[in-house]
Amino acid sequence: MRTLFHYPLCPFSRKVRLVLGEKKIEFTLQNEPIWKKQEEFLELNPAGQVPVFIDNLNGQNFCLSESQAILEYLEETYPETSLRPESIQDRAEMRRLCHYIDGKFYTDVIHKVVYEKTLKRLMGEGGPDSRHLREGTQALLPYLDYFSWLLEKRHWLAGDILTLADFTLAAHLSCLDYMGNVPWEKYPEVKEWYVRLKSRPSFKPLLADIVAGIILSSNYRDLDF
Repeated sequence: MRTLFHYPLCPFSRKVRLVLGEKKIEFTLQNEPIWKKQEEFLELNPAGQVPVFIDNLNGQNFCLSESQAILEYLEETYPETSLRPESIQDRAEMRRLCHYIDGKFYTDVIHKVVYEKTLKRLMGEGGPDSRHLREGTQALLPYLDYFSWLLEKRHWLAGDILTLADFTLAAHLSCLDYMGNVPWEKYPEVKEWYVRLKSRPSFKPLLADIVAGIILSSNYRDLDF
């Protein structure tokens, strides 16, 4: 049986969940408390990070970590529902955006807000740092300006079709949305795009997530917020 080890508010885990759902691939979801550094999990991924995906091919288990590698694997192994553009140029743009979101956007915004509010205490690193929270909240705005600019010109984030770039950004923003940290009313283009994704069946399991100690925002589960 396929298994995905994850943490509910890990954006990298979330994007894998979205793609598995979009491709209609059945799997078991295993919540992994990475702060406990469990030996069984470290044997799967010595880095101690989620997501980790286990697939069963020809009767043998195959273990893979790092979200973008997992997505590329899923694209190549389960190509029936493709989430990559056909043209080389569009694929390059999709990969650029995935790298930009997982790298710079995560570092500047998600880590400074989501990590501070959720995992930091569990990892034994103390309480939230107000300076980091303020920096992350302020840094979000120019990113939303940029994503709005892209979506003014395109139907989806990387072009005319739905791609891995859309699920990557949606996964990151959904973590902020869980805690009510996205000023949607100021960014109608991004909001309209997010509503389209949020309404897809693949998004439904994410909307059911409950994280102990984190207050769920009032519009997180609202498909017409």
